[in-house]
Amino acid sequence: MLIDTHGRVATDLRVSLTDRCNLRCTYCMPEEGLRWLARPDLLTDDEVVRLVRIAVTRLGVEEVRFTGGEPLLRPGLVGIVERCAALAPRPRLSLTTNGIGLERTAEALERAGLDRVNVSLDTLRPAVFKALTRRDRHHDVLQGLAAARAAGLAPVKVNAVLMPGMNDDEAPELLAWAMENDYELRFVEQMPLDAQHGWRRDGMITAGDILESLSTRFTLTPEPDEARGSAPAERWLVDGGSARVGVIASVTRPFCRACDRTRLTADGQVRTCLFAREESDLRGALRSGAPDEEIAGLWKRAMWGKKAGSGLDEPSFLQPDRPMSAIGG
Repeated sequence: MLIDTHGRVATDLRVSLTDRCNLRCTYCMPEEGLRWLARPDLLTDDEVVRLVRIAVTRLGVEEVRFTGGEPLLRPGLVGIVERCAALAPRPRLSLTTNGIGLERTAEALERAGLDRVNVSLDTLRPAVFKALTRRDRHHDVLQGLAAARAAGLAPVKVNAVLMPGMNDDEAPELLAWAMENDYELRFVEQMPLDAQHGWRRDGMITAGDILESLSTRFTLTPEPDEARGSAPAERWLVDGGSARVGVIASVTRPFCRACDRTRLTADGQVRTCLFAREESDLRGALRSGAPDEEIAGLWKRAMWGKKAGSGLDEPSFLQPDRPMSAIGG
């Protein structure tokens, strides 16, 4: 197992397939983009599948989520999903995407074995979407969401980040829309993972702000703690029905004690936490001919040293050098 010194066991693997993205969200990267990883530095499709196989068959990983950057930009995505779905035991497979391109790939991904998707959509207003992402692709995301639902990639989850002065008034509107379309909405607090290092705690929309806004229109009933488990989102039942809304409050309500995640970057580095400043190299071992047992041992040693928490509340906290797009969610 991937166990750490605090007794937590990592059963959820997040695999970044690329650091590239076709949006330029203001809370993630500058308008001109970033310097992308060189192609030789990226794990090949075979290397990705091998590491997932080691995680699943030797280290107890049960769920694999493919992330980016934007994972739909990875040419071999469908093949990677298909090969990972054929593993025994079969892991649960999901994808976090901005939804651009999902309309044309949703059915192929479902046939390959993908179970569900998380799609990022911060606003229902095309003009605000363009201002937030610096791209005029709002309609494409809506079409991608509809295609995912039609393909059976359920539950379709929508992740929304609220930014001051841009979309911070949209929480009730987003929830009503999500319920109407049978999507599960999750609000995500803005995290200090932007390439510009411009995040400020006193400038973010908090979980408390979001819940206060939602409560102007809906009655929210907290789900029991046991229903949450190790999930990052706290969830509420809406108006006493079956619909749910979640809030991922990594900053103001950290959930490190129940964390069950391990992360693999697109260039083959193990990260024990989104906010970690240290990484452990698996790509070098892969390319030097190391056997599976040795690679599994490297991974276990990396996770054994996982810190108790993210350190966000500590005066000495320093933002990771890599931005979110290069880490993977």
